[in-house]
Amino acid sequence: MSTEQLNRTFAALADPTRRAILARLSQGKLSVSELAEPFDMSLPAVSKHLRVLEQAGLIGREREAQWRRCRIDAAPLKEVANWTEHYRHLWEGRLDRLDGYLKELTGKKEQKNHGRRQQRRKQR
Repeated sequence: MSTEQLNRTFAALADPTRRAILARLSQGKLSVSELAEPFDMSLPAVSKHLRVLEQAGLIGREREAQWRRCRIDAAPLKEVANWTEHYRHLWEGRLDRLDGYLKELTGKKEQKNHGRRQQRRKQR
């Protein structure tokens, strides 16, 4: 996936309304008016969101008789998943190292506290 395409996909996914539209389309094809039902916005506003999703390649439009239905196109989402997978491995490794370091610190702190308690008891 090109950097430009990846940027368009992330820009389209940045908006919660567009993510909600994609979620609805994951259930099946819908017309613009069906997509607009749960949103408190005009049809032209929904159409603008659809245009952004279409330019990002996340949806397509089909003509069925007099109906124009929108459908999800998951290919760009798969490309985003592939791109983020690399970073998931990177962050999992870093978090594993951080977890080990924190456990090491916790163990040292317990040892120090244990030593202090013994010293306090002796002083009394």
